[in-house]
Amino acid sequence: MRQALVVVDFQTDFVDGSLGFEQAPSLERAICAKINAYHEQNQTVIFTFDTHSENYLQTQEGKKLPVMHCLKDSPGWKLYGHAADLCRPGDVLIEKPGFGSLELAEYLRRAGFDRIELVGLVSNICVISNAVLAKAALPEAEIIVDAACTGSADPSLHEKALDVMEGLQISVKNRTSRPE
Repeated sequence: MRQALVVVDFQTDFVDGSLGFEQAPSLERAICAKINAYHEQNQTVIFTFDTHSENYLQTQEGKKLPVMHCLKDSPGWKLYGHAADLCRPGDVLIEKPGFGSLELAEYLRRAGFDRIELVGLVSNICVISNAVLAKAALPEAEIIVDAACTGSADPSLHEKALDVMEGLQISVKNRTSRPE
């Protein structure tokens, strides 16, 4: 079975930088355990990088979210903590200028994975966007999001994003709470 782990935007600015939030640092251990497990099984590990330039505030996203973040090659753009140490030369690195990555979707489609697991940040923005693109690229592949390895600054939107992904036949595992 061909499997891939997609680590979505686990970058310093989303953990404890300009768009960081209280829960984000606590995800590091579980995300790093996933990376290690996929490496040990010689499976594909893909890291996406939210990537912006100095003109970010003039972009559509920047006008709606006017917080400078993930400027290419800045400290906030880099992988967070121990995840940076786990990134190997054979891993796939994809820079993306927006929430979802067509480059990622095309890579997944060409590779023909049977199972794709997504972890990282932020659940209700980039994780959901890329999970939907993965499902579109490979409708017969099992697409999984590990709720223990993702989060959001807005717990309500986090839960709603998990609900939407489940409604799209994306498997959400390790979900501990459900909205009433």
